[in-house]
Amino acid sequence: MPAHTVRKIKMILTSKTGIYTIAAGASLLFFTAATIAAEMPIATSDSMRSNDLHYTPAGFFDIHVCNWPDRELFFMPLLSTIRYSEITGIEVQYPDGNTLTSLNLEKYMVLKQGDKPEKHVFMSQIEVPDSAQNGWYTATINLADGAKIIAKDYVIISHLPRASGMNPPDGADDIPTPEKLTWSSTGEGSYYQVFIRDSWNDDKLIYTSILLNKPELVIPSGLLQPGGSYSWKVHARDVNEDILLGDFNKGSMSRVATFSISEN
Repeated sequence: MPAHTVRKIKMILTSKTGIYTIAAGASLLFFTAATIAAEMPIATSDSMRSNDLHYTPAGFFDIHVCNWPDRELFFMPLLSTIRYSEITGIEVQYPDGNTLTSLNLEKYMVLKQGDKPEKHVFMSQIEVPDSAQNGWYTATINLADGAKIIAKDYVIISHLPRASGMNPPDGADDIPTPEKLTWSSTGEGSYYQVFIRDSWNDDKLIYTSILLNKPELVIPSGLLQPGGSYSWKVHARDVNEDILLGDFNKGSMSRVATFSISEN
């Protein structure tokens, strides 16, 4: 999806513990169930694409290699599908055929976009073991009629640096209302998505940017208020849709930075 394209969707993450609803951009990111729903980039199209093994009649499969603060590098496999009622199992395999994980069919996000069919997105998080290798990872999708559908994603195991050099910097206090947020590049060709929260309003997520191809965000007029206190962080990704790597291969999440705005 081009970085300038904006489409709004409604996302609900359903689990045994509750339902969470947010408004988000179509190329979202991605920790609790609610945080995954609010801050995670996901694929949004199940349309068939020739020669792209991520897209199958049963949905879109991808694995992200995630570098987030204060935890080990982890895989985030996901399947986005409109055929969720037919699926009885989703098993993800390493390139050698051994099982990496099975996606929990009782935990999923619901995607509603205009008049298009409802989708469910099944996902998981698994620490990357030392034995994991680069190569084609496979999802075996089992359907109620006995059919098995295979999707594939090529995974290259490496770290994408986390955004740093945040400006305003963490802890900036009583500053003039900033016109933009900036941070250091995570590498040539990276894309970014910014999340802003209102610290005085139960840390509510008040802004999710579109995908940005530069390490800066021009803040919408009126979003930040005098006397307010805010936090923000940046999700970076190495590519934006790739026939080999999927929606993206590796992503990172910056640490949270906070700032407060002067009354005047």
